[in-house]
Amino acid sequence: MTVDPADWVCPLPLRETQRVVMGHGGGGVLSEELIENLFLPAFGSGGAPGRDSALLDTGAGRIALTTDSYVVQPLFFPGGNIGDLAVNGTINDLACSGAQPIGLTAGFILEEGLELDVLGAVATTMGRAAAAAGVDIVTGDTKVVGKGSADQLFVNTAGVGVVPAGVTIGPERARPGDVIIVSGPIGEHGVAILSVREGIDFGTVVTTDSAPLHGLVAAMLAGAAEAGDPGAVHALRDPTRGGLVASIVEIARASGVGVDLDEAAIPVPDTVSSACSFLGLDPLQVANEGKMVAFVDPAHADAVLASMRARPEGAGAAVIGRVVAEHPGMAVARTAFGTTRVVERELGEQLPRIC
Repeated sequence: MTVDPADWVCPLPLRETQRVVMGHGGGGVLSEELIENLFLPAFGSGGAPGRDSALLDTGAGRIALTTDSYVVQPLFFPGGNIGDLAVNGTINDLACSGAQPIGLTAGFILEEGLELDVLGAVATTMGRAAAAAGVDIVTGDTKVVGKGSADQLFVNTAGVGVVPAGVTIGPERARPGDVIIVSGPIGEHGVAILSVREGIDFGTVVTTDSAPLHGLVAAMLAGAAEAGDPGAVHALRDPTRGGLVASIVEIARASGVGVDLDEAAIPVPDTVSSACSFLGLDPLQVANEGKMVAFVDPAHADAVLASMRARPEGAGAAVIGRVVAEHPGMAVARTAFGTTRVVERELGEQLPRIC
């Protein structure tokens, strides 16, 4: 029997490979290398590296444009399914640019043999999620592939949003002194997926945190404006693949600054902490689908934090660190034991196919 190492699947994939591996889709170092070394050279200068959505100037104003694909397994999990995950995730990518969504698209790749009841449940959930968020699904597409060519169904979405005048939010705007705020407890989505996928009982049901965040972002911008600086919110990111760490390190690298985190201040639910300890996972690198991390001018951080806590999506918001001039492009965490550690993105991903 001949064994080809190129066919191996490993949680820690090799950096040098001539084939796509699961880690390329994990939002970590391999994902970044794939984008920087393959896609950006192929596409030219029109891309938006470091952003979840592109900003386009129409002459009459700016719009944000984003696209995403969802391959989560299982399709249904505590608190939601692939349908509302796709709607909320697309809205949140727009919100990270300060945009308010005005329309979504929905494309489906369906495997032959998929039960129509399953497809109907997903589509109905998407419609309800879009209606609850106040945005329409305005167009779409459907393709069917042969049995075994897809895992039941994949969903692709795109979203268009309007960026209000005077709002400039981007990863390159973080600066030393900025206060770093997370909108609530982290790690719930990844643990919810894992509990169903692996059939693990953690003693309580952990539900996904999937939720649209454009209302929260609008409240943050309004709070900053009322405090006297509509540009006080410098950078936003929803920490999905790669978790909180990936989002923070990406912003630090894009702006050439360092980040000091207070690990004890980061809200991690006991159920998430216990599950991660049991499985050997870092909760700071577990995906979220309804949380936001914000880099805010220190002079107006209290006002922005108060506006977040006034919304149900930000009731658990907390200050978790600051931006510094030292160690640019790196994040350092102060542990509960008083020591410090460098927090870096995974090479691939801890939990594949969670979004």
